[in-house]
Amino acid sequence: MDSLNLNLAFSHVALVATSADLFQRTVEFYLEFGFSTVRQITHTVPRKDIAHTSTVISEAWLHLFACRPENNVTLRIIHSDGGENKDSKTATSGGSGSNGIRICLATPEIEDAKKILKQNNTSFTTHPDAESNDDRIATHDPLGNEVFFITQPNTFSIPSSPEVKPMRAHGTPPAEELDLLAEATKRKSIGILTSGGDAQGMNPCVRAVVRMAIARSCRPFLIYEGYQGLVDGDDKIKEATWTDVSGFLTLGGTMIGTARCKEFRDLEGRRKGVRNLIKHGIDALVVIGGDGSLTGADRLRAEWPDHVAQLEKAGEITPEEAAGHGTLMIVGMVGSIDNDLASTDMTIGACSALERICESVDAILSTAMSHQRAFVVEVMGRHCGWLALNAAISTGADYLFIPEAPPSKADWEAAMCRTLKSSRDAGKRTSLVIVAEGALDKDLKPIRADYIREILATRLGYDTRVTILGHVQRGGAPAHFDRFLGTMQGAEAVEAILRATPETPSPVIGMLENKITTQPLKEAIELTGQVAQAIERKDFARAMQLRSQSFANQLQSYKEIASYNSDSKMRLPENKRLRIAILHAGAPAGGMNTATRSAVRLCINRGHTPLGVHNGFPGLMRGELSELDWLTVDGWTIAGGTKLGTNRDQPTPQLGAVAYQLQKHNIHALMVIGGFEAYTAVLALARNRSQYPAFNIPIALIPATVSNNVPGTEYSLGSDTAANVIVQASDMIKQSASSNRRRVFVIEVQGGNCGFLAVMAGISGGSTTVYTPEEGVDLTRLQRDIAHLRSRYIKELGRSEGRVTLCNENASKTYSTDMIARIYDAESGGFYGARTAVLGHLQQGGTPSPLDRCRANTMAIESVNWLQAKCWDAMDVPNEDNVRLPADKLKRKYFPRVFDTSRDSVGLLGVIGSELRFTPVEDLVQHTDFVRRVPHAVWWHASRQLIDILSGVGVDIEKGGCTTEYKSCAIDLTAEDLMRLYGHQNRKLSKLATPASVLS
Repeated sequence: MDSLNLNLAFSHVALVATSADLFQRTVEFYLEFGFSTVRQITHTVPRKDIAHTSTVISEAWLHLFACRPENNVTLRIIHSDGGENKDSKTATSGGSGSNGIRICLATPEIEDAKKILKQNNTSFTTHPDAESNDDRIATHDPLGNEVFFITQPNTFSIPSSPEVKPMRAHGTPPAEELDLLAEATKRKSIGILTSGGDAQGMNPCVRAVVRMAIARSCRPFLIYEGYQGLVDGDDKIKEATWTDVSGFLTLGGTMIGTARCKEFRDLEGRRKGVRNLIKHGIDALVVIGGDGSLTGADRLRAEWPDHVAQLEKAGEITPEEAAGHGTLMIVGMVGSIDNDLASTDMTIGACSALERICESVDAILSTAMSHQRAFVVEVMGRHCGWLALNAAISTGADYLFIPEAPPSKADWEAAMCRTLKSSRDAGKRTSLVIVAEGALDKDLKPIRADYIREILATRLGYDTRVTILGHVQRGGAPAHFDRFLGTMQGAEAVEAILRATPETPSPVIGMLENKITTQPLKEAIELTGQVAQAIERKDFARAMQLRSQSFANQLQSYKEIASYNSDSKMRLPENKRLRIAILHAGAPAGGMNTATRSAVRLCINRGHTPLGVHNGFPGLMRGELSELDWLTVDGWTIAGGTKLGTNRDQPTPQLGAVAYQLQKHNIHALMVIGGFEAYTAVLALARNRSQYPAFNIPIALIPATVSNNVPGTEYSLGSDTAANVIVQASDMIKQSASSNRRRVFVIEVQGGNCGFLAVMAGISGGSTTVYTPEEGVDLTRLQRDIAHLRSRYIKELGRSEGRVTLCNENASKTYSTDMIARIYDAESGGFYGARTAVLGHLQQGGTPSPLDRCRANTMAIESVNWLQAKCWDAMDVPNEDNVRLPADKLKRKYFPRVFDTSRDSVGLLGVIGSELRFTPVEDLVQHTDFVRRVPHAVWWHASRQLIDILSGVGVDIEKGGCTTEYKSCAIDLTAEDLMRLYGHQNRKLSKLATPASVLS
């Protein structure tokens, strides 16, 4: 008989459970391993199953969206009353209903399967596979069906069945197993509130805490309206789900609200808060706010045992509730635009507030220029001048008033007028004064913006206006760095809770030396309070000491270049004055012009001659140099690109021409600003010093590249600006993707062979995943990411959010951005579509970010100081009248005025933590991969793991838990550490030191 072609296709496997508990446990078992719920229903009208008398009560249809469609599997899990067979004892595992079924699942991630089984306390056995080096796993589902995990699908050979231990018959487990199970399944409940003044970056922080808590099998609760919500309870405290914080990254302020609460200041009010926490099962509290908010939280923890005892005595909580809530863990994070926590370099919101100030002042300067007006701009900062100082540096302000460093002269009004007049006499059309709201004179008399306006109008006759920016500084979307900082600190807050014991002091999460830290909250707040106390007793030196070292350095550098004064005391004797050339090399980057402006101004004020080299090293070969004056560079602070011009050409082909022009123009020192091309160019000059005497001058390299791929520094100029551009573009693209409901954009970003931009913008932009050259791209990775996307879009049908994936331009030679998007689209199963976006040279343009402007200013000042010191040391001519040298050597007097052959006279200035440090370029060679044009080690790669976790890759979003490992990167500081840093001792701490491998 001829066989018939029935066009058969596999439909599904049916599994039957005879109790609601078994049904639910079986569904959850398969969901743990990547199955997705397509349909789940409880029948209100009894229905019979096919060819059976049993009644179907509930059923769930689960689908495994495999990496290849032909490997898809559908399970139909049925809750049945058992029908005619309900009394039968023949079913395995206590009468489950499914008998003798074996299910083999293929996965290359055998170890991950083991982790899931262990997390769920499911017994299993492992058996070596004779055909590979991998193990096979044997276990049972809750119905007693045998489930195997193997590494290769469709081998068309049935492996010999490994021994499977029989499951325990249904019944009561031994008491010790129940105790272990209870301990394993106990989940911490974490309350999250924001308090005090709002700050951009609070929402990214809340998002990170919620999602990290879920990933770490904790229960997060959002407490709305700050401490007022804690006291009110009821609907002000709600358990948070994964999707509750979707979209939080892009939003300013705080979406869970903040309010001042007088009731919480009273004992009874705090007791109400304790009762509400206990009733919701919350045993840990994350507080994001200022020093007052954190102090209140620590006080609540100290009073906790007494509150619990009194509530139990009053019958408001049960003895069981009291016993289960013996302690409360507190973790604080500082959300403050003032950046006023003494023991951290940056607080959440400060960077975004600085962005708002700079945007406003940049706009004000254009109208001031038109009318030759003076503007007095007041910014926030009651006891801290960080915002005012950095705004003054970033906008090129002429004068500054901050609380920590009042004017040194009693008649400060006259000194201010002289300074502003000298700039006007030099040809400047505007005057800008920045004043912090808490500014004082040395007698603690407030300095107000209106008073400054009056002085300028009456004494100088300037048309002067006052702008008080006010709450504009708190508004708007958070900047890239605040998103990054809030996300990293939020994740570490959850880790701090999980590590804590009842004896652990309440920590505050901060940032020191570019490292996330946990510090004792009480001591950190006390140090912050000491700043105001020092100001009140007029101990301004102590107030400055309590700020970071970078703050003092910034203030000193600002004072040196803020205004032009031809009679300045800074001007050096004629024999100490130098001719310093400034050259840009490589691709343009934000901050190059700012650095040039600062260097030129400092040179002029000291009497040096700054010369600008146009069009990079080719321009130097052609002799395209010109002297730069004060007014020429005045507006360069906010200018993007490079005013001097740049290119990637190296000096190597024409080293003789370079040497000729350096000698012709009598150059004593050279400042090079650029990226990896600048690094290799400077290295070439250093290596050819023996042939060209003109190269034996001090040479300083300031790293400036969006790729941040230069060794010897943690940050390069332009990298923060580029990250902000990517984040803003991601926000807009994600908005477009969300409008289409089911769309994924693969965004190509720059970076060469360095994944810095992709990782940093991926964290702060909420990327689903990132592809970097360090990790590469392969099919296994793409299959994982596609499976994740399909799983999320299936569960979000009708309410899907837009998603973006960042792909470095050199992530893979095979899988281009376009190909990745095509694979995404082809394997989507129709659940989403994929598009591409290439940001290109947008990342190299635009107005430099305030962080890049401030870094550029500080690095330029430091470079001029270093070049000056090196030149002066090299100018010493020893007495060689009675010295006889070999025939092939000349006496020092025959060499140029500045002549330095030492290897440390050619250095790269790096940002290391909060310090600036010069490293000889030849010392960096061993730490450089010149083929790939990257350092051998980088500091930022530890942040990469958070991208996948916070986007849900490997996370059980509904039940909690994560298969992706997270390694905490926070450094624990003790009270003694803080005293060493901010006391009167050496301000160095070995545990904050950056490893040499990362420095170089």
